[in-house]
Amino acid sequence: MTTCDIPKAFHIMAKPTGSACNLRCGYCFFLKKEKLYPGSDFRMPAQVHEAYIRQLLESHRTPRVTVAWQGGEPTLMGLDFFRHSVELQKKHRKPGAHIENTFQTNGILLNDEWCRFFGENNFLVGLSIDGPGELHDFHRKDKAGRGTFDRVVRAARLLQKHKVECNILCTVNSKNAAHPLDVYRFFRDELGFSYIQFIPIVERAENPPCPPLEKGGALVETVTHRSVQPEQFGRFLIEIFDEWVRRDVGRTFVLNFDGALAGWLGVAGTVCIFGPTCGLGMALEHNGDLYSCDHFVEPDHYLGNILETPMIDLVASEQQRKFGRDKKDALPRYCRECPVLSICNGECPKNRFCKTPDGEPGLNYLCAGYKAFFKHADKSMRIMAELIRTNRPASEVMAIVAREKGDLKTRFASAGRNDPCPCGSGMKFKKCHGN
Repeated sequence: MTTCDIPKAFHIMAKPTGSACNLRCGYCFFLKKEKLYPGSDFRMPAQVHEAYIRQLLESHRTPRVTVAWQGGEPTLMGLDFFRHSVELQKKHRKPGAHIENTFQTNGILLNDEWCRFFGENNFLVGLSIDGPGELHDFHRKDKAGRGTFDRVVRAARLLQKHKVECNILCTVNSKNAAHPLDVYRFFRDELGFSYIQFIPIVERAENPPCPPLEKGGALVETVTHRSVQPEQFGRFLIEIFDEWVRRDVGRTFVLNFDGALAGWLGVAGTVCIFGPTCGLGMALEHNGDLYSCDHFVEPDHYLGNILETPMIDLVASEQQRKFGRDKKDALPRYCRECPVLSICNGECPKNRFCKTPDGEPGLNYLCAGYKAFFKHADKSMRIMAELIRTNRPASEVMAIVAREKGDLKTRFASAGRNDPCPCGSGMKFKKCHGN
């Protein structure tokens, strides 16, 4: 291993409670991971805790370091664990280093004491909520089978009360995918949050078939009934994008859109799923075991334990570097020749279980949805990319979209039934917007 093999920075999701959680969300993939550690109490020991903080801070060669906490449900460790973590960070912090803590939670155990701590220590909190009450409670239930919506909204209000920086983490599943604007407007208008991430639920069925893309209907058989369908996910993104690009650019930040825009700009984005390679976002279990990715906490992707092998050696290992390269190297020809490859890059490897039209394996399950969204958003994304390149705010796109919409309405009014539709679809007006 040479110096150039060692990344200057990387990201590790630490799971101090492993897969332990106080909810039983229908679609959660991580609850099953408890089988990897039979008999465990799923609590991070002090030795592992300090090793994680010390090695993470020592390994970074950049001034900014993120200490990321996830689960399971990390609040089950208790607040004193995280108070001690802040002290450990002060103890091992390099001169000039800026440390940021991120914390993903379902919000159930949050109270004033927790939220005051988050605010005083500048934690960025990711709060999991799936939209309005009926949509959220459909899958996100506690161990007694009760909905959790009211408790999560209470947590959101406490975070706001204590001025905690907070992002909304919303899964897109078979239930809420049919209500994109209800979901988006709920976060924006009723909860008043400005940072949102939409996470598609893709759960593989037991022994599923791997149909070619052209047999799109058969995709239903490859996933569970909780999963979002590809075209459904595309429509979900499109409807929200149309609202966002018309009125919310620069005010509401949707990570999915920001990540895609990076592709149009030709720059590295912050969303790993759209990067050409991966491998810099690993998962640390409660006992110090390090895995290649949060979505690959399984024996084949076990890297080692940080109490036995230095973290940086595991991060820079050939096994992990190959894992990162495989995201690009394993793309089927269908993807390599795709016009939106530079934006999508095949998305997350965990979703690449379908076949291309010519039968080659490795196509992303969500391909059709992403293609539809990227095609729909292309013009507006190009405009925003050009605005940014010329040092103008991307929000200027809203005025451009409004002006073009007004022009389009005028052209609709004067179009004959057999004229080409002014929208550019290639269809006759009577078969398109004139219908």
